[in-house]
Amino acid sequence: MHTQQYHKYTSSEHATWFLLYNRQLDAVRQYACSSFGQGIRKLGFTAQSIPDFDSVNNRLYPLTGWKLYAVPGLIENQFFFEQMHEKKFGATTWIRKPEQIDYLEEPDMFHDVFGHVPLLAEPAITNFLFGLAGIASRFINNEEVIEAIARLYWYTIEFGLVKENGRLKIYGAGILSSIAETKFCFSNKAVLKPFDVEEIIQTPYIKDSFQQQYFVLRSFDDLKKGVNNLEVLLNK
Repeated sequence: MHTQQYHKYTSSEHATWFLLYNRQLDAVRQYACSSFGQGIRKLGFTAQSIPDFDSVNNRLYPLTGWKLYAVPGLIENQFFFEQMHEKKFGATTWIRKPEQIDYLEEPDMFHDVFGHVPLLAEPAITNFLFGLAGIASRFINNEEVIEAIARLYWYTIEFGLVKENGRLKIYGAGILSSIAETKFCFSNKAVLKPFDVEEIIQTPYIKDSFQQQYFVLRSFDDLKKGVNNLEVLLNK
């Protein structure tokens, strides 16, 4: 079992976290959904040091019943969804090097922890993840269904936008952890579409450039409806 081994983080790695945290928080402060800022406060995140997973779990579990676990890097869909069905979310423990500050192809701890974890304190998000994991557990050997679930996850949890008090806000971790994507999705170049599960599961996702479209929730209530809609589509 992979562990965080918190004591092994160097002062240079904590400094990288400090730089990324302050820079990105400034970039998303006015654009992030309110649950993101609330999650940061509830989980005790600060710029001064890399979050300790044990400390995070002590705060997170009482809020939503979820826990973080450490992974060495990218993991297979089956293991990912099995753990999510047990209300466990995997996060990498390594952090990018100073020369990788502006671009990183594979998600590091800053993406996983800064981008994803604050939203795990939001029940609408964790209920959605649990719902997706439940469907995945029933279809784990069906590649077509798993790909559909992966696309829905991608266009929500990774690159989702939501309306909040009539204003466009970010809740997707892939945007929240990227200054460039934050700027792009609010530019006139971004294509914004209403949240539609049927369209999403027919839309391949992009890993190496900005998204060609973003799907916008009317509110987080749409996520619950999204799981139900996916169930209906899979049973057709």
